[in-house]
Amino acid sequence: MIAPAAFLSRLRRATGGVAYIEFALGLPVFLTLILGGIETTNYTIAQLRTSQIAMSVADNAGRNPESVDEADIYEVFAGVPAIGGSYNFEDNGRVVVSSLQDNGKTGSKKGQMIEWQRCYGGLDVDPAYGEQGDGANDDSLKDGLGAPGHQIAAGQGTAVIFVEATYEYQPLFWDRVISDPIIRYESAFNVRDRTENAITNTQKLTPLTC
Repeated sequence: MIAPAAFLSRLRRATGGVAYIEFALGLPVFLTLILGGIETTNYTIAQLRTSQIAMSVADNAGRNPESVDEADIYEVFAGVPAIGGSYNFEDNGRVVVSSLQDNGKTGSKKGQMIEWQRCYGGLDVDPAYGEQGDGANDDSLKDGLGAPGHQIAAGQGTAVIFVEATYEYQPLFWDRVISDPIIRYESAFNVRDRTENAITNTQKLTPLTC
């Protein structure tokens, strides 16, 4: 039998398990840093994808020559899943497309109006600045669409395609790393070479209303 004093002396000199203890203590911290970095990177990519969706939809919706049809809106929205990739924008995102135009009124009723508005995605988010028909008979949208101080307005006889893209971030590991899971971007493009800004429905499709 080893005397207690001798055992304690040998225990003080033993260093064989130090590396294992240090590894066990450091592993949780190391994993937290690695997983937190991956989560932050994934969130940054989600922001980029949401921004790209807003710009792409606004640009493409404004390109249709002469007029815009419900079929064109279907085609524009068909590109959203491709841009969103694995982020499943169809279920966790929302795209609002508004056609902003001069309301044609004069005097105190002169302003902007939302001629038509279409939506895509399952996220329950309302349009931030107005709905289809708003501003048609009053000056409620006289400054256009957008945050105060950054509104966009359409010139007379033309239109602006204004897009709101919202995505609710889905964490890979945990949600404590991301303080606000709602990602939101806006984009606006003038329509090009379009002589008719009202929307048509030649194929009798179901309008993707909001």
